[in-house]
Amino acid sequence: METVKKVYDFLEKAGTFYLATVEGDQPRVRPYGAMLFRDGKIYIMAFGQTNATRQIVANTKAELCAFKGQTLRIECRLVEDNRPDVQKALVEKMPSLKAALGENGENGVMYYLTNATATFFNLMEPVETIKF
Repeated sequence: METVKKVYDFLEKAGTFYLATVEGDQPRVRPYGAMLFRDGKIYIMAFGQTNATRQIVANTKAELCAFKGQTLRIECRLVEDNRPDVQKALVEKMPSLKAALGENGENGVMYYLTNATATFFNLMEPVETIKF
């Protein structure tokens, strides 16, 4: 779990990460910032009923990328987990999202990363890989 937390802490410090999904044969990338560490898992949030959520339903493979002095790339699968306590935990962590997500986060879709390979890079040189 300590290694997963290291990946989460990097994403948290970067503030913004980029999520790549696939639509047919076309990659789609967009910036994200809503994330949560809970039960030893990294969660991200997408607003409900968007192109991103439809793409994830069709293909759960995704990649995240962030930069903060180093580059972090994470190949993973995204698993939907909309338990009310998870949604509420995100809103409690990021209260500025309440207006868009609802009081308890019910307008968001929560995903946790699984089958993940996170690689840290200095320039183009991989320096550490963490699997979770």
